[in-house]
Amino acid sequence: MNSEAVAVPSQPNVKRPAVNPWVVALTVTLATFMELLDTSIANVSLPHIAGGLGRSFDEVTWVLTTYLVANAVVLPMSAWLSRVFGRKNYYMACVALFTITSLLCGIAPTLPFMLMARILQGVGGGGLAPVEQAILVDTFPPAKRASAFALYTVAIVTAPAIGPVLGGWITDNYDWRWVFLINIPIGILSLFLTNRFVHDPESFAAERATVYKPNGRLKVDGVGIALIGLGSAALEVLLDRGQIEDWFGSPFIVWIAIAAVTCLGSAVIWELRQADPVIDFRLLKVRNFAIACAFYFLFGVGLFASTTLIPQILQSLYGYRAIDAGLVLGPGAFVITVLAPVGAQLVQRRIIHPRVLLFGAVTVVGISFLHYSSFTLQTDYAHYAWARALQGLGYAFFFVPLTMLAYSELRPDQNNRASSLTNFFRNWGGSFGIAFATALAERREDLHQSNVGSWLNGSSAALQNAVQQTTAYLQTHGFSHADAVSAAYARIYGQLQAQSELLAFMDCFFLIGVMTLAAVPLLFLVRNFRVGGGGGGAH
Repeated sequence: MNSEAVAVPSQPNVKRPAVNPWVVALTVTLATFMELLDTSIANVSLPHIAGGLGRSFDEVTWVLTTYLVANAVVLPMSAWLSRVFGRKNYYMACVALFTITSLLCGIAPTLPFMLMARILQGVGGGGLAPVEQAILVDTFPPAKRASAFALYTVAIVTAPAIGPVLGGWITDNYDWRWVFLINIPIGILSLFLTNRFVHDPESFAAERATVYKPNGRLKVDGVGIALIGLGSAALEVLLDRGQIEDWFGSPFIVWIAIAAVTCLGSAVIWELRQADPVIDFRLLKVRNFAIACAFYFLFGVGLFASTTLIPQILQSLYGYRAIDAGLVLGPGAFVITVLAPVGAQLVQRRIIHPRVLLFGAVTVVGISFLHYSSFTLQTDYAHYAWARALQGLGYAFFFVPLTMLAYSELRPDQNNRASSLTNFFRNWGGSFGIAFATALAERREDLHQSNVGSWLNGSSAALQNAVQQTTAYLQTHGFSHADAVSAAYARIYGQLQAQSELLAFMDCFFLIGVMTLAAVPLLFLVRNFRVGGGGGGAH
């Protein structure tokens, strides 16, 4: 049709030289790693950013929120946007926008300037991970996708983990502005490599044509875009600011929650009735894909909650520096980097079926969280590092079979939309995991402090004995009797607080472990599929 020729410019029928698919994989993973690193790298730098911009800490927390909100709005629409502009063009536009706004963040003179730059940076970053996943699916044949997704696993798991470590090191040794400026050379390199090696597959032209009407005009689902954008933004604000604003004790949070539920609920109903929706929720009717999305959400919950909790525990209870606390996450990243390719080979060579491997991986991850929940104030660095390595062992064999499961029953023309949905669930899992862990830890700490403190009333023999011993010790070190008694009570109260805080954190790990293990039976519902094949003969 002529209208389609106008809508999607025809390309010369010239045979491109073959590009090694691994060059494509490394190229697209570079920018995705950079974007995922940015979701956490600025966290430890917030006090320095506040000082540099002359604003309070509470005000600069919006540096994180604005990025996450913009990211959450764009991410589910990335499949539609890549069809409108072309996958390669859209990906390069995202990398360019992310790189330019990283420069703007690095030179920001005021907080409003910084927040505007972070919004645009989130817009650019939101399209990178789902488009990379779609590119990998189309670049590698089904029989070799497992190895490609091993590389993707390393990027999406290790980037958020090393972000706080790298951010702390840069801030301590240089200046907080370099947290953003380091993205510039990576972004420029990514643009060069993408322009040279990445191309849209020929079959994608037909998929692009579906976003145009017979008269050549672009189909724009304005209602769907508005509902998804507003709902996603409201939900991200709810999860990111809820704990700060005292959740539903704040009228602001109440209205944000109403907006999130109303808009997203309406968006699902609206999109299910559209012939060409922005987000194709109908894909969730495919059993294997729906089960995979549930595990993507669970993956986000566990990874981001633990990555947030562990450094916080080590800094507040054990006195670790930020960089030392971050290094505890290192063994997990190392195990994933080494073993993810092994998991890919086990799947690719059909030594272990993806469903069996995923069963073992989820079980190990759940056990690792239960192991965390047994720690005490006497637990040392080695135990935390080994526990993180155990968690990494589970995640090393988790993502590759999960991705194989997700695409096992889909047609090639559904891959682009599927990548948006899987990343949508992973992203919301991460946001929910952080909000869940933060809120639960604070509430359980109050409960444990009340329970433990009830045993230490003024007439408690144990309390009096501890006060007397501590007082005597302090007096031998130069304290007066009155000062020693006061310091003894303060020290015991500090121990009570530390114990209550630790118990609260352990509750978080225990519940996440239970949630993870409770999801294992879902794998018995998976439809059997052939590795390297596709559903319904799609591949």
